Amino acid sequence: MPSQLEDLRKASKISCDTLDVQVAKELGPFVDVTSNQAIAAGELARTAPDGTLIHEQLIRQSARDALAWLPSAVPGGDPVTFAVEIMMVRLSIQFAPYVTGFLHIQTNPYWAYSIKKTYRNARRIVDIFSRVDPTFDTKRVCVKIPGTFEGIGACHILENDDIPANRVATLATTLFCMEQAVLAANARCTYIAPYVNELKVHFEPGYVDQNKAFDFTRQAQHHYAETSARTQVLAASLTSTAEVLQLAGIHHITVSPPLLRGLSDSSLPSEHGKLGAYFAAEPESKFDRKAFDATYRGRESAYRILFTRSGHGSAEVKLNQAINIFCDKQDELEEVARRALEEAMAK
Repeated sequence: MPSQLEDLRKASKISCDTLDVQVAKELGPFVDVTSNQAIAAGELARTAPDGTLIHEQLIRQSARDALAWLPSAVPGGDPVTFAVEIMMVRLSIQFAPYVTGFLHIQTNPYWAYSIKKTYRNARRIVDIFSRVDPTFDTKRVCVKIPGTFEGIGACHILENDDIPANRVATLATTLFCMEQAVLAANARCTYIAPYVNELKVHFEPGYVDQNKAFDFTRQAQHHYAETSARTQVLAASLTSTAEVLQLAGIHHITVSPPLLRGLSDSSLPSEHGKLGAYFAAEPESKFDRKAFDATYRGRESAYRILFTRSGHGSAEVKLNQAINIFCDKQDELEEVARRALEEAMAK
């Protein structure tokens, strides 16, 4: 009897939300591998039975790379943030043989409100892949960018370069409302990542999101189909196998290792009945695109108030919360990089 994971793969494209390459080896095949600062910090902190860091050599090599490449890659730049980017790329590139699609790296959350810094960060991430492995096809890189107005603005520049060969695939992440989803489609993002649960649920034990974004994911996918948008919906931030199964029929789902194992180990029917029934139904609410366009008209100030008002302010609160959490994890990564750089420079 097929497992729930096997059944799910017939309904949606499944990606792994991890930087532990053993997960892809054991539970694949997967389409993409997704990651962020929290996933990277957790992976770099993993230890072997003897207490040593599993990725100690990767961390040290990344520090050496940062010192060697900085003058040409980021003249006058910060070696600490550069080393963090290299560590994340080195973790991700291990998945290249085990996924068929994109390797996702998230930009620095501290730059979520700067188009210029986010754009440069994305370009640098692609360059690092080439430096780590000159044979790697960088068209397999998808840069995850927080779904602020500025972040989606950076996506637009990256996705629509006048020279097609220079275009970069992007995923607008931490999406909580249709206003963000429409802006991302206008930017021609490759993906959006609606967070079904606000990010806080993964860091505060016992906390439950009382307004899960299932209908938003369905609403976005239906709207994209109606408007022939190229953007695909990749649902993220799930807390149970039941939540994953409810999303059967969505374009893409990225799933954490514990939930992947739960789906792989179980062949019991979903308690939600027929797999895919939820997504086959119409959304509970329909987005008024005409009203959005009439108010927005390409104006930043108009978009900001539309976003602020969305869900009585809940979308903005959840986005700010996510950026704060990712900034905390960026701090952790930078501390790892700082120690490794100090060690490398002392030799």
